[in-house]
Amino acid sequence: MSGIWPGETRIGVMLTFDVDGPSGALNRDPSLADKPSLLSMGEFGPNVGLPRILDLLSEEAIPASFFVPGWVAERWPDEIKRIAAAGHEIAHHGYLHEPPGTLESREQEGEILDRGSRILEDVTGERPAGYRSPSWELSAHSLELLAERGFAYDSSLMGNDKPYVLEVGDGKIVEIPVHWSLDDVPYYPWSPVQGRMSALSSPRDTFEAWQWEFDGAYREGGAFILTMHPYVSGRLSRVEALRRLIAHIKSHDGVAFYRCVDVANGWGDGGMRG
Repeated sequence: MSGIWPGETRIGVMLTFDVDGPSGALNRDPSLADKPSLLSMGEFGPNVGLPRILDLLSEEAIPASFFVPGWVAERWPDEIKRIAAAGHEIAHHGYLHEPPGTLESREQEGEILDRGSRILEDVTGERPAGYRSPSWELSAHSLELLAERGFAYDSSLMGNDKPYVLEVGDGKIVEIPVHWSLDDVPYYPWSPVQGRMSALSSPRDTFEAWQWEFDGAYREGGAFILTMHPYVSGRLSRVEALRRLIAHIKSHDGVAFYRCVDVANGWGDGGMRG
């Protein structure tokens, strides 16, 4: 084992996708249920963007992790089954995209965790082993609740740019860290009804930002963990940017693509065991 990855691997790459559909918008503002144009933008994700992304991953033979709210799995079960059938990971992302920090109690957070897990297990036949907090805002209770339920990892914190271990009570949980600079939403926001009217980044600029991050991580022998949303990055020009990023990544020696769950299950003593 060289560095933090097994064998001759220099960098571990995790492509992750949050299949939110319109759940996030509805959670933030239930009145948006009366805005069909906004809802259709979210529905584009599982209906159109997701199949494009799955086709790209299949062409490139890349495994990935998909974080799915239970509400979305209830409404698009066939699409979620397709993700699982392709060998990708299905992980937990709340029920209606509820940030734990906004919930009223520890009990309510636990109920949402259990509800989401039941739904995903009913759809895929497998209980989720990973969790990503909607909007990346945990509560003071979140890690304890995850550990109590046997989750292998969380993917909501920003304390490093490679996986690390968190001590939780008498146990441990692996953190697969995230960052806003490695999320597509900050680059591509435009939704006037929600008050999102920042200037859109071009796919070229977004590709360049992510390329630089990968190059830095490759130089350090670290990790590259990217978060995307099918309703955002499933647009044609943005899929093209992802395709070019994958080509750039694959042009380097010692690259391994992983699902988050596989990294978490193999992580220990500061690195991933072979």
